[in-house]
Amino acid sequence: MIRVLVVDDEPVAAAAHAAYLARLEGFELVGICLTAREAHSQILAARNGGMPVDLLLLDITLPDASGLDLARALRAAKIDIDFIAVTAVRQTEALQAAFGVGAVQYLIKPFGFAVFREKLEHYRRYRSRLESAAHSATQQDVDELFAARRPNVTAQLPKGLSSVTLDAVSAHIRRAEAPLSATEVALKLALSRVTARRYLEHLADLGMVSRTQRYGAPGRPEVAYSWRG
Repeated sequence: MIRVLVVDDEPVAAAAHAAYLARLEGFELVGICLTAREAHSQILAARNGGMPVDLLLLDITLPDASGLDLARALRAAKIDIDFIAVTAVRQTEALQAAFGVGAVQYLIKPFGFAVFREKLEHYRRYRSRLESAAHSATQQDVDELFAARRPNVTAQLPKGLSSVTLDAVSAHIRRAEAPLSATEVALKLALSRVTARRYLEHLADLGMVSRTQRYGAPGRPEVAYSWRG
């Protein structure tokens, strides 16, 4: 069972999310918290009690702190926990920030049960693949794990981009030992530099890869991309 903590400052919304969760197989509700401080305390208590929380349904806007600040604090404390960002905030910056601190999915309020079920089942498939590859993983296992964990962005593809090529570019960047330029990605995947750059910039806009500046062969600056993980 995947143990889930609902963190939302709106009691009605929190109760609705808990009710949705009860309709899904493979998930167990640990509790409902209305503040970041309460959530942090309950996560620590569950961890110390030997029954850690696996997943947070985490509202980004909380009365005492940002949900993203809570996620950062948990990561800094080396507490292994996934979270799905749940919020009414629709700005791209918020989406990028959530992905940047490790969100596995993003739910925009208001949403119905069908959307909720899709996101949670997507996460459950990721957990299932992770457990099956726990002892020894092939490259294919690793690629499938990353694909299962990654939020579904294919529906958001700009015109002219394909999900197949996006997956290829994503997998290549994930496996790279150092940041890669659009030219390097293009050569490896038999794409034009302009095409490779479009896919890389799309991933960067979603917060899934980061951009850094470096100097190319003639000494001119170029953008290099690395997986944020």
